Amino acid sequence: MKTFTAVAMLALGLAASGMAAQFKGFVQDQKCSTIPAMKNDAACAQKCVKAGSPAVLVTEDGKIYKIANQAKIVSHAGENVTVEGKLKGNTITIASLQ
Repeated sequence: MKTFTAVAMLALGLAASGMAAQFKGFVQDQKCSTIPAMKNDAACAQKCVKAGSPAVLVTEDGKIYKIANQAKIVSHAGENVTVEGKLKGNTITIASLQ
């Protein structure tokens, strides 16, 4: 019985890690995301993403997430958004965006 319980808990834990989660933050370009003076600079984010710098999501606490499917987020550069998606490492694969 203990073995079954342990296996069931492990399976549930692995299933939960693959579930979607919500992330809130500012869509910034990767190049400027680590420069404090550029925090929440919408014009800079739009310009740099348009020039080819990948878009990232920067949360209020300063955590920076890469985005796997860039096409879903580039049009939101310079905006505060809520992203729902799967996290693998520090990269989000977006399922939906608000």
